[in-house]
Amino acid sequence: MPDAPRPPSNASRYLFVLIAGLLIGAVATVMLVRAIHARQDPLPGSLMHVMNAQAQMLRKSRDQNRCGATEVVPRLQAMRLLSNDLDLAFPGLRDDSRFQQHASRFRATLNDALAAPPQDCVALATLNEAIGTDCKACHQDFR
Repeated sequence: MPDAPRPPSNASRYLFVLIAGLLIGAVATVMLVRAIHARQDPLPGSLMHVMNAQAQMLRKSRDQNRCGATEVVPRLQAMRLLSNDLDLAFPGLRDDSRFQQHASRFRATLNDALAAPPQDCVALATLNEAIGTDCKACHQDFR
């Protein structure tokens, strides 16, 4: 007696459903990540990146032995201008006295540096250290 014909395999259907599920899952994940990212405020991170870039340029000026006021003052002015937006960038910390102390100390360091810009590389190194100390103190408390 001849063998009964075997029914066709469902493997191709299962493979199609698996691939479709993976593709739909990947698209849904990308959409979810973009939705979460769109809800985040870019100001705090952007402000910190720009201030860090300015501080790095000050350190680079010191490393390149270009420590005159013409090199340093524009960086200090930019940092001082950016420091005015610290309260705006971190509204949840606006009423925190420690945050206000750190922000005020940072602004005072920049104000003092602008009032009497460093004239040599030793003074610029000291200023870079003071700025770094101010930043580190705040980041230790609030990062």
